[in-house]
Amino acid sequence: MALMTGKDYFDSLRRMKTRVYLRGEKVENWVDHPLISPSIRCAAMTYALAQNSEYEDLMTATSNLTGRKINRFTHLHQSAEDLVKKVKMQRLLGQKTASCFQRCVGMDAFNAVYSTTFEIDEASGTHYHENFKNFLIYVQDNDLMVDGAMTDPKGDRSKAPHEQADPDMFVRVVERRENGIVVCGAKCHQTGAVNSHWQLIMPTMAMGEADRDWAVSFACPSDAEGVYMVYGRQSCDTRKLEGCSIDVGNEKFGGQEALVVLDHVFIPNEYIFMNGEYAFAGMMVERFAGYHRQSYGGCKTGVGDVIIGAAALAAEYHGVEKASAVKDKLIEMIHLNETMYSCGVACSCEGCETKAGNYQIDLLLANVCKQNVTRFPYEIARLAEDIAGGLMVTMPSQVDFESELQVGSQGETISHICRKYFSGKEGIPAENRQRVLRFLENICLGADAVGYRTESLHGAGSPQAQRIMIARQGDIQGKKQMAKNITGIQK
Repeated sequence: MALMTGKDYFDSLRRMKTRVYLRGEKVENWVDHPLISPSIRCAAMTYALAQNSEYEDLMTATSNLTGRKINRFTHLHQSAEDLVKKVKMQRLLGQKTASCFQRCVGMDAFNAVYSTTFEIDEASGTHYHENFKNFLIYVQDNDLMVDGAMTDPKGDRSKAPHEQADPDMFVRVVERRENGIVVCGAKCHQTGAVNSHWQLIMPTMAMGEADRDWAVSFACPSDAEGVYMVYGRQSCDTRKLEGCSIDVGNEKFGGQEALVVLDHVFIPNEYIFMNGEYAFAGMMVERFAGYHRQSYGGCKTGVGDVIIGAAALAAEYHGVEKASAVKDKLIEMIHLNETMYSCGVACSCEGCETKAGNYQIDLLLANVCKQNVTRFPYEIARLAEDIAGGLMVTMPSQVDFESELQVGSQGETISHICRKYFSGKEGIPAENRQRVLRFLENICLGADAVGYRTESLHGAGSPQAQRIMIARQGDIQGKKQMAKNITGIQK
């Protein structure tokens, strides 16, 4: 099958029977639901840009499994150059959508599961790697979107999976059959889960022998029997229901998260990639986390580019674009954004080949990259809000800007009054100012939390998760020995 177009992607979702619940109701036509469709349009850009010859080198690759042309989001990285192209592709999509395009988690999961299954088979004599290769060829040939699902609800976080009062707080095997397994549990905060064709489930933490039933990885269709999804809310999301496109901020695109519930779902043997090999759970988690932390050096800088541009426009519309303080703020925003990007590129350039043959990023630098992403977007957003001013959060609604209700002594309408008093620099329509300030409100204050600010903190693991990995990868003992060598300390 050829690469899908954006339209093909939409049509493929319409053929699915995914069970979606939103605001207490089952959503039958979730593809066209106004709260969900912006996120689908965003993911569709990963398909649309792959059809554009200008972006072909970034958006497509040659499969090492089949030799066929594939979307890069289904690719196994074959070199450090591939890893760099991944980051550049993600920045491009961030620039085009100013939101989360949701397909990165699947790509990162593919690469983590591919190398981990190779090493499980090497140690245990299992056949998971062949299972996964066959699955991935199917994904590549059909250009499918797959949700890489790692995060479990976790329940009482002071307890291991087997110690939980409710064992479903981590996805687990509840029955083993000759032809497969039955699983229960849930994955939460799942980016792009609703509009993915398949779910690729992974363990969420390192595990011990007592957690054997929870050390499981597998794939299943999003509309498999027993799978259902509860769509996550975002701040100000009901603005999408009002028909006021300007008030939404980012009219075309958005992100999505969902709770994915697995209620006694049967998984055939050919889709199982780990089944009790608890010693390898931590490896899969670390590798996925490393790839996904690299991803944030691309996608968040692309969104950051748009935020910087919007802040510069706001300054222009206010008439303060030449003020030295404004110029300095914009320079600082660029500096922070490019620092995140350079870390994403650096961990890619320092990548190395795994035993399975695909390439893995430098884990230390990937965690440094994501640690920066937990901080810098907040400062970029703060500076953008500083430039935008208070009008960003006090401006009347689009309905007021369009209201023909007469209220003034001379018969002025509310629309006329709003456009008069909220105009800025001469020659700039009030609507331009309205649009850019609503966009900054949406992206900076977390209305599209998936697209930028809050996800920058918690996506791919919260800050402490990176600090643990930095401590583990930072080789303090080696650095101490360097200091001893230089200073002549013998013991």
